[in-house]
Amino acid sequence: MSIYEFLGTLVPFTNKELNDIQSHFKKETVSKSQLLVNQGDICKTLYFIEQGMGRSFYTNENGKEITQWFFGVGKFMTSADSFFQQTPSLYNLEVLVDSVVFSISKKDIDQLFAKYHKMEKLGRLVTTEMLTKIVNKLNAIQFQTAKERYDYMLAEFPDIVHQVPLGHIASYLGMTQETLSRIRK
Repeated sequence: MSIYEFLGTLVPFTNKELNDIQSHFKKETVSKSQLLVNQGDICKTLYFIEQGMGRSFYTNENGKEITQWFFGVGKFMTSADSFFQQTPSLYNLEVLVDSVVFSISKKDIDQLFAKYHKMEKLGRLVTTEMLTKIVNKLNAIQFQTAKERYDYMLAEFPDIVHQVPLGHIASYLGMTQETLSRIRK
């Protein structure tokens, strides 16, 4: 899904508005395993995934990578607190497969929010969707069995097992790889 199609599905922009908004995004091809943001740096870019998949993760005090979130096709990817507050990111952002993304700077997105009331509505809708998904993930980790969490993840990211190493999936679900392997059988 292109950024143009995505924007038009959520908010009734005119073609002129869509063309102007899209002109602020830069289309990029990003290679597998490329880090877009390093933990501790300020995230200055918001990405929209046209093709591919990414993840946010942190490295704990033992050097182990813990996956916080996956970002699939048709979704925005950023370190939200860092991007919107311009504070150091708690997470790394990594592209998991060769991907095509549209990127926009904090300055440009703020200009679009100021220029178009409909962009503010889009931001609210996207933020509400993401907040709901985060709450659902927290509820899953707190109240669901390992199997239920795995099923929830598959409903959210149907092709994930073909794109993402099992270690990333296990850490996202809050379980060991051994537990994940048992569930998958």
